[in-house]
Amino acid sequence: MAAAASNLGVLNQGSVTSHFNSDSSLHKSFLKTQKISFCDNTWTRFSQLELKSKTAPSRYQSIVSMSASQTISNAKVTVSPLDLEDAKEPPLNLHKPKEPYTATIVSVERLVGPKAPGETCHIVIDHDGNIPYWEGQSYGVIPPGENPKKPGAPHNVRLYSIASTRYGDSFDGKTASLCVRRAVYYDPETGKEDPSKNGVCSNFLCDSKPGDKVKIAGPSGKIMLLPEEDPNATHIMIATGTGVAPFRGYLRRMFMESVPTYKFNGLAWLFLGVANSDSLLYDDEFSKYLADHPDNFRFDRALSREQKNKKGGKMYVQDKIEEYSDEIFKMLDKGAHIYFCGLKGMMPGIQETLKRVAVERGESWDEKLSQLKKNKQWHVEVY
Repeated sequence: MAAAASNLGVLNQGSVTSHFNSDSSLHKSFLKTQKISFCDNTWTRFSQLELKSKTAPSRYQSIVSMSASQTISNAKVTVSPLDLEDAKEPPLNLHKPKEPYTATIVSVERLVGPKAPGETCHIVIDHDGNIPYWEGQSYGVIPPGENPKKPGAPHNVRLYSIASTRYGDSFDGKTASLCVRRAVYYDPETGKEDPSKNGVCSNFLCDSKPGDKVKIAGPSGKIMLLPEEDPNATHIMIATGTGVAPFRGYLRRMFMESVPTYKFNGLAWLFLGVANSDSLLYDDEFSKYLADHPDNFRFDRALSREQKNKKGGKMYVQDKIEEYSDEIFKMLDKGAHIYFCGLKGMMPGIQETLKRVAVERGESWDEKLSQLKKNKQWHVEVY
């Protein structure tokens, strides 16, 4: 897609009509997958998925999937490389909105605690290897039902950043995971929920059960692809809420999986902004990376309802960025990549902070930003 804003990380409050280009040669070249092997079966507590749906294919009974909240040990999972590892270009638009692939829900897990405002779910989808993707790409989901604005036509596609690596949570290249916040509308006058205005797709996904079918288009997007040419590179990731989805995929590839063709030795630095501690997403995973890879991973949380910035106001991601601004600017000067994913409203505050810091350093932010974009160090995906 041409514009970064249209390649959304999680679009659960609106809809976007996407027009994908067909590429049958890519489709054919990315479908082969191989079995996985585990170098240490103590790496995580795997559990058999218990599916209640009678329509679910029997092979799901034996799928092992890493729960988003399960603990992990130091050992990495050894994966058998997919054909995707040898590809020069990412798979794109293998299934168009008019001809979507029918995938199957494997599991739906609530990610947040009871004090979090709203509900966010981790959703694992089985695509059986038919919609392969790279980290940082998005899936288009077409919820069931009729488009209210176009009677007789299906709903528009909603784009969601994929929150897993190309190997998926089951490490076999046959699943993809989404991080979805349920979009709920409350009438400002009555304070009551108005289901007629709730997010159609986010509620469909969060309400789905194992074995349910879901129509998928894509994958799409090149803006947020993880550059892997330099395994020693620095990657600064800034997310609000469900915008953390692509970064979970990056970090699993860097620290969780043992991929023969990719050995990360650089620095990954994640800034995550959410409302409170109960709203933190994948915190156990990220905290474990921090403990196991202190030289290669840094993690800063901005909790707006629990922390104060240096001026005594609420702590947002831009405030955290300002705390480390000198270090961040030096990293950017040395070629670090910086990524932004989350609500569109995050960017003005971040841009203002970066501009102010640049001025204090005697630099022109406009010139610096232009250079970062020219060098392909600047990656933005907001919704």
